Amino acid sequence: MEKFAKYCLLLLPPLLLFGGCSTHTQYVESTGPRTIVTTDINIQDFSYAAEEMINSLLASGALDKTQIQPAMLAISRIVNNTTQQIDTDLLIKKIRVALNQSGKALTTTTIGIGGIAEDPLAKGIQQEKEFYADKKEPQRMPDFTLSGKIIEKRDRQDEVRQVSYSFQLSLTNNDGLAVWEDEKEISKQSKRSVIGW
Repeated sequence: MEKFAKYCLLLLPPLLLFGGCSTHTQYVESTGPRTIVTTDINIQDFSYAAEEMINSLLASGALDKTQIQPAMLAISRIVNNTTQQIDTDLLIKKIRVALNQSGKALTTTTIGIGGIAEDPLAKGIQQEKEFYADKKEPQRMPDFTLSGKIIEKRDRQDEVRQVSYSFQLSLTNNDGLAVWEDEKEISKQSKRSVIGW
């Protein structure tokens, strides 16, 4: 019995240590005031940039200048020119959803860069329909393509570090002309702590 009591006493400190390291996790609104703000690009930055770009694009009237409504939109290359590995769909998907819901544009998922479709199954179905159709009609080509770039610029002065992100998008018609362009910038500052960085 004494041996068992000693064994339990030896296990008690690690159990207390690990028990004291538990975390409390809770849900927060993705764009709310309780989200964590860092100098890295984050979900709030994508949400802000997407909302601003959507409003700018819809207000421009560029999507209304097609013979068939709603306009057909294909997504081109969105270049990540930051030091971070990010999924550009965090920006583009929000824009696509808003445009589809607005009724101004529909996004094709069967046409992609290098012939690679976002949705290969949908592309296969479309090709089958065209092959078996009695009357061969040419596939509707996109009226517009959306391309862009995300750029990062870092600056430091004394103990203050500043990071700026520039979100740039261009809407190009099928004549190769940019009919809408916009750029949104987000800058953040952080101060070096007394201990470390």
